[in-house]
Amino acid sequence: MRSPVLPLTWHLARSAGRRGLQSQLLAAGAAAVSSFLLLVMIAASLGADTRANHTTWRTPDAVPAKRATAVQATSTTYVRHEPVTVVNLAQLPHRAQTPAPPGLSSFPKRGEVYVSPALAELIRNLPADRLADRFPKVASYGTIGAAGLASPDELVAVVGRAPGDPAVSKAAGKQNYYDEGLTERALVSGFSGTEASLFTRTDQGTVLLGVVLLAMPVVVLASAAGRLGAGRREQRLAALRLAGATPRQILAMTAVEAAVTGAAGALAGALAYTALLPALAELPYGVGAWYTGQLWVGLPWCAAVVLATALITVSAVTMLRQVATSPLGVAQQADPRRTRWIRLVLFVAVLLYIWTTTSGAGQLKTRQLIALLLLFYGAFWLFGPWVVDHLGRIVGRFANRAATLLAARRLSDDPRAAWRTVSGLVLAGFVAGFFSVSTLGFESPNHNGQVAVITANAADARLAATKARKALRKAGVTATVAVASEDDLDGLLGGVTGVIAHVSGGQERLDTAVTALTSVGSGRYPFTQEYVSASDDTVTDRVATVSTATLVLSFLVAAASAGLTAAANVLDRRRVYGLLRLSGTSLKVLDRARVRETVIPLAVLAGGTTGMGAFGGYQLNKAAGTTINTSGAVQLVICVVVGALAMFASLSGSRPLLRKVTAAPAQTAD
Repeated sequence: MRSPVLPLTWHLARSAGRRGLQSQLLAAGAAAVSSFLLLVMIAASLGADTRANHTTWRTPDAVPAKRATAVQATSTTYVRHEPVTVVNLAQLPHRAQTPAPPGLSSFPKRGEVYVSPALAELIRNLPADRLADRFPKVASYGTIGAAGLASPDELVAVVGRAPGDPAVSKAAGKQNYYDEGLTERALVSGFSGTEASLFTRTDQGTVLLGVVLLAMPVVVLASAAGRLGAGRREQRLAALRLAGATPRQILAMTAVEAAVTGAAGALAGALAYTALLPALAELPYGVGAWYTGQLWVGLPWCAAVVLATALITVSAVTMLRQVATSPLGVAQQADPRRTRWIRLVLFVAVLLYIWTTTSGAGQLKTRQLIALLLLFYGAFWLFGPWVVDHLGRIVGRFANRAATLLAARRLSDDPRAAWRTVSGLVLAGFVAGFFSVSTLGFESPNHNGQVAVITANAADARLAATKARKALRKAGVTATVAVASEDDLDGLLGGVTGVIAHVSGGQERLDTAVTALTSVGSGRYPFTQEYVSASDDTVTDRVATVSTATLVLSFLVAAASAGLTAAANVLDRRRVYGLLRLSGTSLKVLDRARVRETVIPLAVLAGGTTGMGAFGGYQLNKAAGTTINTSGAVQLVICVVVGALAMFASLSGSRPLLRKVTAAPAQTAD
């Protein structure tokens, strides 16, 4: 006998009317946004790893002298506060030909200069004494292909040198602690390095931190899609259960309806992600924009995200267990849906575990921090409904207004539904608290307006100072040149012998001074404050970028899930609202009760998660050995205000719907 599930599901979907269609469209929209954001997060994580892999060839992987075929010396110079990576290469005589570096068709010959497209454009736009004169003069520059670049905006140059050139001599290697990841020199036989550039090695870890913090609000939005219209569905299926439908048929009909809606929305989100890839690639992060291929996750990932989103929406099936076991109670709306104390016990146990782990373990690895965040999210997801339930009981006991009493009854009658409305914003509060504190602040000395040149000894420093004065005077740069000794630990050279020029006239004059002093450096580029603080500034910049993006997206997603759930609640409760209107309750009281039903648990729970997020950010700072961001309090206040405005805006969006469903209570009460 043919199963009646599919025909009956199709019939019920068609007969649901306009409001049923609205719920389905809202659910599909929520699923589309969820799958789109999940794919974007996965793309950012995988793309950051791909970009890092594209920079490993620049870090020389040393080989024994007998096997070496070339000398590679990678250095970094700055122009307009932007890093320029320069890879100097020299083929050793009487050795096998060295393979071509990634992005080049052949190994560069002596005097050849290859530059990235972004660097070529910068060379054309800036005067030669600010940038071009730092490289050998050539008739034309070669172009580095995408295979050798992490970003189309990256500034990279590859220079062919003679084996005896100072740029590839031993003096061009690391000489002080500032050089970590910026200057390396080694004998090589190829370009199979494994260590990524300083400017890309931390990108994926920072992105993963943002992904973990944003994943839960996105999952909340996706699960909200499966629960839109749940109340209406319960009543309808309870009637079918009383009419003779089996529990298996009830669950099957719900699963089919939710899966089709979720899959359609998720597929639309995946198509939107594919269509918007060129636009997404223009969003800057770290070293710049992306190549479009770096953000393409591939068909397997797309299929997995669509399937996962559809499965999350099918989670609505779990809400219908009561329909299958007690359809009469559902039809009469006699289920109080209380929560148990075990939720509180588990939450406290998890908090104690996190506290002991973060307090006594010293520095935690990134994977450990991510695991603790996921554990906290899961515990709070269990704990939230318990708090809402008991808040409803407490508020109902002391309520002295009709709107407050109605809100309290709704909270205690169905705490899980109330929790789903505010859960996104509550978890967004955790993100706000976390990043307001964990925006890292590194304390580094200020040597702005200075250019330093390293020398081998004090005699060379005095000679270099004379050359530096002549070069700066010829370039038209006003500067004071001084010799730095090993005793000058607080200077730009940090206790290394050399020359420091104090330049007047701003960034343009500073860039010109760096170019003029390049010939004094004996193969090493002069460096400025950006070079000294590059490692710290890179981490700070990545964390700041990810924190801003995560905060914005988490609040947008949370507001969207709150708005969708609020609209669905209005549709689900139209019978209750209609009966209240028939009994004489004004629309203003109903709207106030609806708002307070959200505001009361949000104020309590969001305050708690914000504090916990601040604690987590403090622990991250402690693990990284950095200072707390002094502007975090201001940022946190802004986030709280924005979150409150987003919440009220999302609730206001469903106010016209409330007015519409209660406009003719005599017709809609049943």
